[in-house]
Amino acid sequence: MAEGRNPVAVASLLLPATLLFIAVLVIPLIMTVLLSFYSWGQYTGIVEDFTAENWIEVFTDPYFGEIFLRTLRISFLATLLAALFGAPEAYILKRMNPRWRGLFMLVILGPLLMSVVARTLGWALLFGGNNGVANQFLMGIGLIDAPLPFMFTETGVVIALAHVMMPFMVLSVWASLQRLDPQVENAARSLGASQFTVVRRVLLPQIMPGILSGSIIVFALSASAFATPAIIGGRRLKVASTLAYDEFLNTLDWPLGAAVAVLLLIGIVLIIVASNALVERRYAEVFR
Repeated sequence: MAEGRNPVAVASLLLPATLLFIAVLVIPLIMTVLLSFYSWGQYTGIVEDFTAENWIEVFTDPYFGEIFLRTLRISFLATLLAALFGAPEAYILKRMNPRWRGLFMLVILGPLLMSVVARTLGWALLFGGNNGVANQFLMGIGLIDAPLPFMFTETGVVIALAHVMMPFMVLSVWASLQRLDPQVENAARSLGASQFTVVRRVLLPQIMPGILSGSIIVFALSASAFATPAIIGGRRLKVASTLAYDEFLNTLDWPLGAAVAVLLLIGIVLIIVASNALVERRYAEVFR
């Protein structure tokens, strides 16, 4: 009969990680929540009195509502774009010759080794206004007749965010594909199913949990991203993260910036919890 684990030994192993978690995450989060209930004045600075003025302003001012809706819209479109391109990429990698698979996996995941700022600056150079490489290429192949605005627009932010987050989607779908038996596809073809039917009826239902998991990751990272919206969107196109940054460092209204940051965190957590329940349900349906 196996001996039971010593509770003291288990607690001693968990204690350092628990204390670190509390010190770097829980305590700063509690302090941020408390800060959001302080008041601020141009001449008085931060006043440590309990007030809900910042939350009332965030919920009643249409300016903040527009920014949060923009954040939600950009994050959703970036997630959709990452799924549309990331899922086929993962499937192609799965079917690729093993000799080439490692090389192309490195190409897809290699950007994770590079700073997000560097990758975003690369997109800024590609967009580069009317004479940017992207516009010159699109006009050169005849897709457009006049330059398209990419910089300081939602379109540019969505494209850059989708590229930055693409590896996370590929990894999530790749994990689902590892559970897929290739003989299932062969069996479907032997029964007369077309390639489109195999993808729609056999492949897609089995990799849908991976797509949903990747979408959760991409959406959460896109909604909280700062560098890409700040560089591509600039000051003309604010999202929740850049708004909180401006309130903290430009206007110095820390309580209002804390309210924006906490509200963004609450929104992301609620969306993740709801999406995670959907993912678990899909896993239960597919792998039961």
